[in-house]
Amino acid sequence: MQQRLARWAATALVGCAYASLPLAPALASLLFWRKRYLLDYWGTMRKARIHIRAINSGPALHYFQDVAGKVRHVPEHIEGECIQCGNCCMNHQCMFLEPAGPQRYQCGIYHSPLRRASNCGSFPLHGHDIARYQCPSYVVVGAAQRIISIASTTGNTFTNTKTAQ
Repeated sequence: MQQRLARWAATALVGCAYASLPLAPALASLLFWRKRYLLDYWGTMRKARIHIRAINSGPALHYFQDVAGKVRHVPEHIEGECIQCGNCCMNHQCMFLEPAGPQRYQCGIYHSPLRRASNCGSFPLHGHDIARYQCPSYVVVGAAQRIISIASTTGNTFTNTKTAQ
């Protein structure tokens, strides 16, 4: 049920984003107090279309399943720090991503409370996030415990704890 609800919410978000696309530059300017989104209307529209396609490829569903749904248990221990590569910004497709030097990027809305409530504020939540964006600076550390139930033909259930390395 929760999976279905997350899929519905992600589809609704993407649909609303496409429907409000002509207003995206004005909305971005108002929400983040940056007039350049409105001044470069067509450039912002182009970036917004790319952004919407990128969130439709997985981040919207991830947000509603794991971030908004508040995953109860994150199985991996993740260490590292951001090196501003921009990969986690939907592989450089985020409309708010700005160049900050050679091969370095920064979030144009980093200090916004809206950004902190988004998918961006939770990166990386899982090892899957790291792999998806090929993040060079975060790693999953330590051994994760997995419980594997084995049912015998006699009806007894045995539990085997396996350590992944």
